[in-house]
Amino acid sequence: MEGEEEGGPGASMLKCRVQCSQLWQCSSSVHNQKEACSSAFSVIKVLDVKDRSFGSSGNNELQKDSYSCTDQSTSYLHVQSLRNFPTEKLCGEVVVVRLDSALLLGHLGPCTFSLERALLTIKYLYKARAKVVIVTSWDTVLQSDNLEIQSIDSFAEYLSSLLQVEVIPVDGAPGLTLFKQEEWVQNSIVLFENLLNFRGEVANCNDFSQKLASGAAIFVNDSFSLSHKILASTVGITRFCYASLAGFHFEEELTRLIKIKDTARHPYIAIIGGSNFLRKAPALRMLTSLCDGLFFVGKLSFQIMNGLGMLVPSQFIERNAVMEVLQIIQVARDRNIPIYYPTDLWCLNNDESGTLGVINSTGQLDGWTPADIGPSTLEKASSIIPLYKKILWIGPTNYDLAEEFSVGATQLGQILEKASFDSCEVILVGSAACNALKRKTDSSSQYIEFQNATVVWEFLKGRILPGIAALDKRYPYQIRWSTVFCDPTLPLVVDIGSGNGLFLFQMAKGCESSNFLGLEMNEKCPNPDFNKEQNRWRMVRRMLVEAVADLLQANGQVYLQSDVESVLLGMKEQFLAYGKGQLVVDGDDGGHRMENPFGVVSDWERHILARGAPMYRTMLRKV
Repeated sequence: MEGEEEGGPGASMLKCRVQCSQLWQCSSSVHNQKEACSSAFSVIKVLDVKDRSFGSSGNNELQKDSYSCTDQSTSYLHVQSLRNFPTEKLCGEVVVVRLDSALLLGHLGPCTFSLERALLTIKYLYKARAKVVIVTSWDTVLQSDNLEIQSIDSFAEYLSSLLQVEVIPVDGAPGLTLFKQEEWVQNSIVLFENLLNFRGEVANCNDFSQKLASGAAIFVNDSFSLSHKILASTVGITRFCYASLAGFHFEEELTRLIKIKDTARHPYIAIIGGSNFLRKAPALRMLTSLCDGLFFVGKLSFQIMNGLGMLVPSQFIERNAVMEVLQIIQVARDRNIPIYYPTDLWCLNNDESGTLGVINSTGQLDGWTPADIGPSTLEKASSIIPLYKKILWIGPTNYDLAEEFSVGATQLGQILEKASFDSCEVILVGSAACNALKRKTDSSSQYIEFQNATVVWEFLKGRILPGIAALDKRYPYQIRWSTVFCDPTLPLVVDIGSGNGLFLFQMAKGCESSNFLGLEMNEKCPNPDFNKEQNRWRMVRRMLVEAVADLLQANGQVYLQSDVESVLLGMKEQFLAYGKGQLVVDGDDGGHRMENPFGVVSDWERHILARGAPMYRTMLRKV
């Protein structure tokens, strides 16, 4: 198993075509690429992947694949979905589905469109003859407001009515080890107990995750609102399932999330409310760099007004955020984008009368508590909004008072509703924004909505969302192989773990009658204790092996190599176990001490041999 960059002499005179692609994280999309290249694989070379960089040898002339220049900060968003997973691989498999109970039991009733997508995930799996296990969670507030979840039995009955399929509740600790298989009758679905009843869920306990996945081959996450959390049922479980996919609801929400950073439709304005400027500063910097205008409301507006030199009551100023405020104002000035803020406020009189009055936002607020944006501010918004083609409303407009005093939010909702009818794209983030427009219309399909604002704030801060990162990755581009290889019908040699690709160049110099494809995986955050075998990131998994078995031509070969014998044995076992009975050991590998059959060695192999250590090798063949 190779460890460092692979090197060798340059290959400027090659007549065959060599293509190397870098995948920033694990890509499990091979199973869906049967039609990607017209020739079957003739040789697959698999090497262990340590922390090595693509093309880091300085002077080599290897050209990066233009398709693979993916921004590392967002490459993890390209996930495998249930929609693109081969249906035939679902039949008979145990599939764990992480369901978002809030879609079924929200305070405002079921979220129609999101609920339909979530139920479609389960119905799709059921129709594909998978054995479906549902895992979910609900807090005490949700439970007290919904009779359907007073017990797991009542919740199972409610799900049965929605799915029109029998749902069997399983009491006790989640896991199929204690479930009597004879109870799993044909045409039924299993529901585990509320996950919040178990400490291992929130702790992302490894043992609890393994029990949750026991007996399951595939995991489907359809709980997008929990993407910012590290839970056993969204992250830990993926370590024990050979495929981890996004459900239909998750996939749609992720697509919508990515649209927030899409600036193709412009001018683009963000209406930003709420409080705690310092905590949100990274996200605010992101929006300042993306948008063509910013409209601050809520407590955040006081910070901007103070930064602009206006008089603001001291009790409303976040002293620890002054530098961040000034930085954002400077970026806006550098980009020549406008910053808007309230000109007046609805305020609550602090005396016993509790009356509301309109106060100038830069006036004296003694004896008054800000409640919401005022009428002149709304008039200003009404004149500004039509100038923009895309609007993001994130965060409340009010100032932490009760909802009954949020008069401005309702009227702002009316302005955005009119904008949406004028072909403006409207994105609503947080319950305040979503509820403001729901009061005015029965249909939410014309807007992009995110009830959970935390997921969006974390995304805008540039942080990796664990629930998304844990899913299998897909290569984000469709490659036209006719533009990659001069003759795509030639036999194809694939080097999985190709390093900088120079090993492939050496191979190609002696074989002009084949095409060569190098795949290199690059982990953004490699395990700091990588040399411990249990911490090694495994590239050889069931999905890869099945894809190789499907795509390898008859008598095609799989060459496995490592400087660690236990790692070679692990890879070999995976190929023999999941090769669908089509892969066998090709000849005598001499106890894994066979000679290198290619006559070409990599830099790492040369390094290992130079210090007198052995390389372990074996060759498999498709029968």
